[in-house]
Amino acid sequence: MAIERLSERVFRMRAPNPGPMTLSGTNSYLIDAGRDRFVAIDPGPDHQGHALELALAASDLGATIAAILVTHGHPDHAPGAARLASLTGATVYGHPHSTFAHTATLWGGKDFALDELCLEVVDAPGHAADHVALYLAEEHALFTGDVVVGRGTVVIAPPGGEMATYRNTLEMLRERYGDAARIYGGHGPEVEAPRAKFDEYITHRGLRERQVLEGLRAGAVTIPNLVERIYADVDRVLWPAAARQVLAYLEALERQGRVRRTRERRATVAERALLEIDLSRLGDPVAAEELGAAAPISAIVEYAPA
Repeated sequence: MAIERLSERVFRMRAPNPGPMTLSGTNSYLIDAGRDRFVAIDPGPDHQGHALELALAASDLGATIAAILVTHGHPDHAPGAARLASLTGATVYGHPHSTFAHTATLWGGKDFALDELCLEVVDAPGHAADHVALYLAEEHALFTGDVVVGRGTVVIAPPGGEMATYRNTLEMLRERYGDAARIYGGHGPEVEAPRAKFDEYITHRGLRERQVLEGLRAGAVTIPNLVERIYADVDRVLWPAAARQVLAYLEALERQGRVRRTRERRATVAERALLEIDLSRLGDPVAAEELGAAAPISAIVEYAPA
């Protein structure tokens, strides 16, 4: 994959992991820090060729990669850090809650600085507990990882994802960075109208929440019922991912006292077929881990409005 120059200081190279959830692949970014040193953001999956191409791209630009910043620990963003560090000797930075190997910390509210580069570090949980966003004030550019992507929306999948927290993160980022010039997301193209994108995401989450509540009132009392009702126009191969979204909404509504569980029963064959991810069809080897879907599904919870 050829490297793309996005601005005076920012370059992008996509990892070779396209799929329904990763779009055209994970976006890895190189930022010119000056003094012949670069910072890499999100080196992607554990792929030898991609790590080597990132290192060679920096070399072709007359620089070396001195630091690797990972927005969050999902398997399409973080594992490549170890391989890229072994090639370059760069220091790997992660959130304090990150479990992938890192030797330095990205603290929310504390800037990351290297040579002539300064990035604001912002805690941005919800999609993942260890998620950060990074702001390059000089270019009014916000690196959002998987909080906001260039096309479509993102999956919020329990247990690692939490919907109410994610919605708070969207509101916070809109308030602080709505006037940014660009968003560089973890997948898809750059976003040229950040405030409009934040508004779109926040509106979408509100719509889905209302659809969940309306479905419960109409008698769609299980996650499979709600998926069939709300996501009828979505490819069925993505319904297991949609089911995790619905679970995230239900968990948030339950914590708010707006939804209650009425009973739990054994899942039917049809319900298991809807909920369990078929990786051979989804074509994304990291999906099960990111969606928290590795465990077999045996029980179904029924819900009702509180």
